[in-house]
Amino acid sequence: MALNADGWCRLCWRQAASQRTGRRSIGVVEANADGQQLFLANLFRQKRLPPQTPSTETMPNAGRYPVIHRQGVLVDLVRDILAGQQAGFPDPPIPELALLLEQAAAEHAARHGWSKTRRNSATAALRILLALQDTPGAPITTTEIARLTALSANARPLEEILDAVGMLDDDKESTLDAWFARQSRDLPEPMAGELRTWFEILRDGRTTPPRFRPKSTNTIRVRTRALIPVLKSWEADGHRSLRTITRNHVQDALPTSGSRRALTGSALRSLFRVLKARKVVFVNPTVRIRTGKPETRQPLPMSLAVVREALGSPNPARQALAALVAFHAPRSGDIRALRLTDVRDGRMYLPTHTILLADEARNLVGRWLDHRATHWPRTLNPHLFINTFTAVRTVPVSHVWINKTLGVSAQAVREDRILHEAAATFGDPRRLCDLFGLSILAARRYTDTVNGPTLGSATQAPR
Repeated sequence: MALNADGWCRLCWRQAASQRTGRRSIGVVEANADGQQLFLANLFRQKRLPPQTPSTETMPNAGRYPVIHRQGVLVDLVRDILAGQQAGFPDPPIPELALLLEQAAAEHAARHGWSKTRRNSATAALRILLALQDTPGAPITTTEIARLTALSANARPLEEILDAVGMLDDDKESTLDAWFARQSRDLPEPMAGELRTWFEILRDGRTTPPRFRPKSTNTIRVRTRALIPVLKSWEADGHRSLRTITRNHVQDALPTSGSRRALTGSALRSLFRVLKARKVVFVNPTVRIRTGKPETRQPLPMSLAVVREALGSPNPARQALAALVAFHAPRSGDIRALRLTDVRDGRMYLPTHTILLADEARNLVGRWLDHRATHWPRTLNPHLFINTFTAVRTVPVSHVWINKTLGVSAQAVREDRILHEAAATFGDPRRLCDLFGLSILAARRYTDTVNGPTLGSATQAPR
């Protein structure tokens, strides 16, 4: 028996080497070259490789989808998804398209660090969607995806996968459009159409003269809520169009004073300015009508017992949030938008200013980063704060999650900290602007309280 330097017989060493390298097994002639030797099989377990899915670049006809035609249906019936689950769904009519979407789901899952269970669930849902299509190969609508919620399928990841390969048809109505339709459904025509014209300009803006910038969703909702009662009162008086509204009608509809008068006047001014620019109405009846400014709420101190409790919490996310809010008081929106690269070198880089982190805040943020890396090591989400739902995506956490995790409103803590700083600096507006990214007008809201009756006796600087 011939042995090598390590004490292996040459035949065993050759056989083991062939298993490790994946080469062909040795033949009879090679086996008898140095004599016979019994070989014990399965001494070396070969690593099982995952099944390889062909790349979309090598798949034939991958560029044919989605198809541009739509097959009409004779009777549009609502499919019973639960019954289909019990009876079993058919196979997709186009296997190559199913393979394409399976590859897209695998790539999306690998990029976002999905678990095997989540990836398989998404793949199964995509196969169901393909099997239920009236037009095989056509884009899949968000309405069809929403039907799978009966099977506890998460619609948002499916939409992201289909959108990445150009197979998504977003046919759902936006929440803002649906909300506006409910608010204005009782108005008569043509008043409802005139209000709809104003709404579309505020939502989308206008790039041709006269130009308008699109407004935020919150601004549109606030102004619409202020307009609807006024328009319904005009309808009750017999007006069916805004063209018949005069200056006297506007003055009678305005509240006497306060923030309600300012808000209603601003909404009416916006409505008639847009309609006059679009030549829907002949005159703007709100011209030269003074409505005043909204009343500002005086900031008040709050109890920080919840924040102190959060600093000692076993939850690293709650600790880090409490440290940032308690020591530096950033806005809730700034916390949501914070990325991993925005906290570095002991500083927090916000859009308006840069903050040198306190030692306690730096330590607790570091603890959260360790926890984040341990629980979601493969996540692609670039934001500093993530949770179970956002770790598999790239979106920020919500305002609700921040307040719920912190145990108190982050905005309330921010106002308390600014108020405390205003009292400590005897109402120095420059200090508030530098530390908290406020404008001069916003800083005066806090500095005015220093000289007021509530805090003046204890905090006013000697002269």
